[in-house]
Amino acid sequence: MSMQPLLIELGVEELPVKALPGLAQAFFDGVIDGLAKRGIAFERGDAKPLSTPRRLAVLLPGVETEQPEQHGEVFGPYLNIALDANGEPTKALQGFAAKAGVEWTALERTTDAKGERFVLRSVTPGAQTAALLPEILREAIAAMPIPKPMRWGNHDYAFARPVHWLVLLHGNDVVPAELLGLRSDRFSRGHRFMADKQVWLSNAGDYVQSLNAAYVLVDPDMRRARIVEGADAAADSGGGLARITDDNLEQVVNLVEWPSAVLCSFEREFLAVPQEALIETMEVNQKFFPVLDQAGKLTEKFIGIANIQSTDVAEVAKGYERVIRPRFSDAKFFFDEDLKQGLVAMGEGLKSVTYQAKLGSVADKVQRVSTLAQHVAAQVGVDLVQARRAAELAKNDLQSRMVNEFPELQGIAGRHYALAGGESPAVALAIDEAYQPRFAADDIAASPLGKVLAIAERADTLAGGFAAGLKPTGNKDPFALRRNALGLARTIIESGFDLDLRALLTTANAGLAERKVQADVTELYEFIIDRLKGYYADKGVPATHFNAVAELKPASLYDFDRRIDAIGTFAQLPEAEALAAANKRIRNILRKAEGEIPGSIDPALLREPAESELAEAVAAAIDDTGAALVQKDYVAVLGRLARLRPQVDAFFDTVMVNAEDPALRGNRLALLRTLGDRLGSVAAIEHLSS
Repeated sequence: MSMQPLLIELGVEELPVKALPGLAQAFFDGVIDGLAKRGIAFERGDAKPLSTPRRLAVLLPGVETEQPEQHGEVFGPYLNIALDANGEPTKALQGFAAKAGVEWTALERTTDAKGERFVLRSVTPGAQTAALLPEILREAIAAMPIPKPMRWGNHDYAFARPVHWLVLLHGNDVVPAELLGLRSDRFSRGHRFMADKQVWLSNAGDYVQSLNAAYVLVDPDMRRARIVEGADAAADSGGGLARITDDNLEQVVNLVEWPSAVLCSFEREFLAVPQEALIETMEVNQKFFPVLDQAGKLTEKFIGIANIQSTDVAEVAKGYERVIRPRFSDAKFFFDEDLKQGLVAMGEGLKSVTYQAKLGSVADKVQRVSTLAQHVAAQVGVDLVQARRAAELAKNDLQSRMVNEFPELQGIAGRHYALAGGESPAVALAIDEAYQPRFAADDIAASPLGKVLAIAERADTLAGGFAAGLKPTGNKDPFALRRNALGLARTIIESGFDLDLRALLTTANAGLAERKVQADVTELYEFIIDRLKGYYADKGVPATHFNAVAELKPASLYDFDRRIDAIGTFAQLPEAEALAAANKRIRNILRKAEGEIPGSIDPALLREPAESELAEAVAAAIDDTGAALVQKDYVAVLGRLARLRPQVDAFFDTVMVNAEDPALRGNRLALLRTLGDRLGSVAAIEHLSS
């Protein structure tokens, strides 16, 4: 046997841009799995999915030419069934041997948990890899995630796009196969425009180099690097910096086979339009890269990525500029018309726009958010007048032409119109920041006023959504309540606002009274806390720590966060495990206790030295931690309580809690309850016990 490089390439019509990476990975994984399942040895090395818009490929540096010997086992009847009292074969054994095509005396024996039984062992030569590859390929294609396969011609088979060629090489040899109406061969295809001809491959290992010579970069990482390098160089030649987002870059990578950066420009008058609208047009609609100045402001330059290396780059640039100009002209028209109307006037139209049937119009929501914003502002020291003004204007841009054309600019457009209308910079910024975080990795609002408005907006959305019966179920979440809940929680926690969440939700609920609908505040509180599980998990917080704090149901999410930090510090202490176990034991003892437990400890009933010492230590710990609890210095509280371990251990080692004397038993239970209450004052630390 010997290792030879293996190449499989499917040539297709242009694949969907966003689906291409997933299809390439699935194809690669399917081939790898197929080889492994059949025991065919291979060297993976640094192999990875290879693809362009016109091809999917798998290239492995080494694959064995045949399987190893195949060892098989077929189990027969157990001895008590297979042999009679004289040791002669029964019909069961004779039938098994006949089916296997051997004499029963040729069978071997093996033992398992049920006893000794007959077994037929066989060894067969491994199949040639070439004979197995067509089946492996068919299985890999069948397993690919293609939601809507296409059919072409009058064939029964289907794929993501029509397939036009199939390369299947193992070393120097073509592996015969018929698939999707094609016979395998060694001819790939070059670039559609720059080398529109067959590319003869003498060996599978020549694939990348041969395609490169035909103006095809089949490695997506090579195209990605070339695009970034070209865009950066082009932007630098234009005196700026290329704005390259991951999403836009990935789409461009999957649009081209031979990328070439082209510096373009547009009329400076368009820069009067909010740059977010222009950037949105360039990136989303045209897959161009904007060019920014050193301060991050948009310039009149942009970069297109051509799929050819043109001899007339200026003409290519003109084409890109011609494409983008109408979109920019539309954006400028929308912006200019919106400025004529003004942000305040836009708000009149909100009265006739239904927010939700049970919750009234968007104008009704604006009024509720305004009240909530003032309520939050009063608690965190933000100007109430500005909070009310920002809330009153925050939804007005929904009536603008710009947002109607570019929904992603909600809030952003409002900020520009607010500034143009003479509103304060703080109010204008808050209108924009109210939508933050816009997505999972986004930052929360930066300004205090923006944070207030973001909290008020989400609190009303959540209360209204639950009151209207729109609680998320499964994948259905029409009002994005899960995202709003996490956004609310993040904003409160990361802002350091010590707000009572239940009180906030109760106030939001009160704003719905005239709509005659109400949310269950407890249910809503728990819904928000549940969203924090993933938030803290992403930060590396163990589930046990989260559960320990969540069990106390802190009113303030900022307080919740401080307790999470404290329990993390406590868990590192050598005393943590023992005290957690002790607290679990205390909870169990108190839960099973019969009768009323005294409200205080009677020193006269402390008989054993260990219980006296524990009572004294607990009293001292309570005195020492009282001020820290008030100041919410939870790390200090748990650090002080950790010093109780010797007394706690001694108590449980030498003292019988359930004494026969009811007075002694009650006093000891009172001592344990006092200890347990203080041990659980920061978190239910028993969750840390394994």
